[in-house]
Amino acid sequence: MQTNPPSVGKINRAILRLALPAIFSNITVPLLGLSDTFISGHLGAERYLAAIAAGTVLVNSLYWLFGFLRMGTTGLTAEAFGRNDLLLRRRVFTMSFLLAFSLGLLLMILSVPLSRMLLWIMEPEPATAALAGEYFRISILAAPAFLATMTVTGWMIGSQNTLYPMITAITVNIINITLSMTFVFGMKLGFYGVALGTCIANWSGLLIALLLARHLAGADQLWAPLKGLWKAMDMRRFFRVNSDLMLRSACIMAVLFAMTTFAGRMGDSVLARNAVLMQFFMFFSYFMDGFAYAGEALCGRFAGAADPSGIYRTVKGLMIWAVIMTVVFTAVYFFFLTPVTALLTDEASVINGVSALKWVAVGIPVISAAAFIFDGVYIGMTATSRLLLATLAAMILFFLTMLPYLLGRDLMILPDRLLWCAFLIFLLTRGVSLAILLPSTLRRIVSPADHR
Repeated sequence: MQTNPPSVGKINRAILRLALPAIFSNITVPLLGLSDTFISGHLGAERYLAAIAAGTVLVNSLYWLFGFLRMGTTGLTAEAFGRNDLLLRRRVFTMSFLLAFSLGLLLMILSVPLSRMLLWIMEPEPATAALAGEYFRISILAAPAFLATMTVTGWMIGSQNTLYPMITAITVNIINITLSMTFVFGMKLGFYGVALGTCIANWSGLLIALLLARHLAGADQLWAPLKGLWKAMDMRRFFRVNSDLMLRSACIMAVLFAMTTFAGRMGDSVLARNAVLMQFFMFFSYFMDGFAYAGEALCGRFAGAADPSGIYRTVKGLMIWAVIMTVVFTAVYFFFLTPVTALLTDEASVINGVSALKWVAVGIPVISAAAFIFDGVYIGMTATSRLLLATLAAMILFFLTMLPYLLGRDLMILPDRLLWCAFLIFLLTRGVSLAILLPSTLRRIVSPADHR
């Protein structure tokens, strides 16, 4: 236990130092999607735009499932950082990188059956499916680089640095946009130029991330010796942390997939306005994820140092910033919902439909803020079994809420209202359950053997 716990001011400065680069990196992500949409929208046929949209969903959904690679690496590295265990940091880096690269190679090998399976689930038009499949098979050639970059990014965050991950992400996006434009319009490679640009940009991103990680390591070695690595690592814990996080990601994906599937069954108008409302959720998440990253880095560091008081102060600081973000976004959504919606679509029916669900947009920041913060806290502490338990319980409640609709029972509210109630219950359950579990989790921080 630390005799001189960090002050609130020092904690807040650390939170902002870590959160702001992550937030800036997050809000630049949509620029890549806008670029791909612009390029595909100028190829002369509507099917190219549809194919880019479908292909991007295929690739991103698959990569998102492997987000545990970054999160697990962050938590384990942050704990090693807190213990000042340089050898363990090298081992985590090396083992995580090898796992990610191997999984990426596996995705490459299975690209054809994976694309067919995912397209079978999506059921796009045959012409669109063919193009989307080609986009997927070219883009997935960068899977080893993309997944490995996830682990390098996670290692840098765990090492208390979010500036280098921001530089990596922004540079990759710039390279991607530049190459795609060049291949499509300059070299006349057409639709395939977009996928090729994405592939090359991701391999470039891995090189950039490794160079930055090498710089961050300083005089210390970046890689651990391969000989004896398996025996030296606590492999049971390493795989348990990553498997818990993978299953957590699967639970969240199941809910998000159900949101789109159920909305689609309710009609095109419901699907359209739900897509807009989900953008309000995503925009809020870009900011809250930045604070979650700060929570991962700092809470992992204090957990490694067996300092529950540092975690308490970090959680307190994070919750203060969560309240500030909640007030700001709630006010924006309350007063400017219709004008912002009009920027996203010019369909009057969609704008009116979103306005009728104003309570959803306003409720999203209030209800979801705690879930974002505590996700970061628990990932940092590598208390992944509890994180999985909370997410699983929330997912079950989501589907139980939707059960009357699935069974065709008479509903007291409209189906789309029920869907959003279920989603908000999902978010609320995660935040509340993790808050309840926090005191008992912190009591185990001083006993590393049994706090996982």
